Formats: sequence, C-alpha cells, structure tokens
Amino acid sequence: MKQQFQDLPDIVRRIAFTGSEQAYREMFDLLYLPVKKFAFCILRSNEEAEEVSEDVMLTLWKNRRTLPEVENVHVYSLVIAKNLSLNLLRKNSKNKTSSIDEVDMSFFFDSSSPEQIIIDNELKIRLENAIQSLPPKCQFVFKLAKENNLSYKEISEILSISVKTVDAHLVAATQKLAKIFKSEFQIK
Repeated sequence: MKQQFQDLPDIVRRIAFTGSEQAYREMFDLLYLPVKKFAFCILRSNEEAEEVSEDVMLTLWKNRRTLPEVENVHVYSLVIAKNLSLNLLRKNSKNKTSSIDEVDMSFFFDSSSPEQIIIDNELKIRLENAIQSLPPKCQFVFKLAKENNLSYKEISEILSISVKTVDAHLVAATQKLAKIFKSEFQIK
C-alpha cells in the first residue's frame, strides 16, 4: 500500500465500528482529491468530477459497516468513481458511452507536486503533447501508474483488465514516448 494510504485500514475500522465522523473526515481528506483527479480524467469537467467524488465519499459512508471487508479501499473508491463517471457520461451522452474504452481521456498535470514545478513550461507542453498522442486506454493506464502511483494489480482491478494488459499498455506507452523524445531531442 502506498505510504500516504498506510493509515487507511485503521481509519476504515474506526469508521465501521464506531461511526466516527472524525475518522470519516480523515478518510475524506485522504481519498477525495485522488478520486476527483481520477474522475476528471474521464469526465473532463471539474464540476462533474466534484459531484462524482462527493458521491463516492457518500457511498463509502453509507457502506461504512462493510468497508473492512474491502481489501483496498483506495482502489475500491476509484472503481466506484469509474462506474459513477461512466454512468454520468451515459446519462449525458447521445452516443451512450458504455465503457472506459470509449471515453476520450484527458491527461493533466498536478502543478503542485515538486516534480511538476521543476519541469519548465516548454518541456511540460512537449510531454503533454506526447502523452496525448498515445491511444486513450494507454494514456489512462500511463496516468494511473505514473501520476497516481498505482500498482499494475490496482490498475487491473480499476479498469477490469488483466495485469498483463496493464503491462502491455505501459510498455507501449513507454516505447512510444521514448521514440518521440529521441526524435524530438535528436538522441541516438
């Protein structure tokens, strides 16, 4: 489990067994922003991503008594966000988007992280363009792995694909990005 989520199992137990609103607030503070970023990548709307994130947090609260049975609440929250986001797209769409494969995913940078502050704007734009040139599913898997630091297993659970498929997407993304940057910076 990622360092930032190491306290999540204890928080979940406190919510489940005592109904602690303080513990719920701690879980909210841990999960809300990652869930919102994830939903934004699918929905491309800040307002809808906030709505989905709030619905995810409400769902977690409503299901608090059964949460200790969930192996990884962080991944579970992202799966809920994926499903709610796809439902919202279906509801708002004329073409009835029905799967993650049909969604035009947007890759965005969290400018508050130290790594992103270091990257100058020109390189950032080049990287964004290179990532945008990846196939949509490849982009999404790349984002989940590199920005959200999720494991292959966690990504496979969220997207309902095999670990080998996750690996294939990441290998393809890495190869394509390497090729783009080698050509862009004339690296041999």
